[in-house]
Amino acid sequence: MVQNRILIDSNAYFRLAQSIHPLLDVEFDDKRYCLYCLKELQDEYNKSSRLKNAFSWVNDPDYVKNRSHLLKVTREETLEIRRSYEFILDYVRNVHPGVSKVDVLCLAHAEQLCIPVVTDDEEMRIAAEAYNIKTFKTLELLKLMLDCRYIDIKKIREIAAYWIYLNDKPKDFIVDYKRLFGEAPPK
Repeated sequence: MVQNRILIDSNAYFRLAQSIHPLLDVEFDDKRYCLYCLKELQDEYNKSSRLKNAFSWVNDPDYVKNRSHLLKVTREETLEIRRSYEFILDYVRNVHPGVSKVDVLCLAHAEQLCIPVVTDDEEMRIAAEAYNIKTFKTLELLKLMLDCRYIDIKKIREIAAYWIYLNDKPKDFIVDYKRLFGEAPPK
């Protein structure tokens, strides 16, 4: 059976990688779901003092090693991803200027590889919709992991409490948490 690859953007990676480790390149469920991020996440991190301060663990060897497992892309797919990137970049510059170039690259990969992207970035989600790219919110990914019995509700509550502690909750966090898990998020 073919692996069901899921691409996660930087905000989803930063919200999950410390709590679910290793996060990337680990298959779960008999449907063989497997998470990946782009190598450009590191560049984005290196350029941001805010990210470095908030997520100092990112350069620890275990996390660097886990991120070294990248999506395998053929030369032909790479060319198509570049073309798609240019189209999507042109669109977001005019309509959603808050979407970063790394986010556009995520969308281009997802479009050309026909895989979903996990992101909590609302503008990125809207841009994805314009190109018929499937997206999940981070909480929706956690629900998928719960349904697959990869993690349990205790782990989800722990992650949610950590986001609250860090003051790094995704948009619509309370509503989405109640909708997906049938309970109020931890306090």
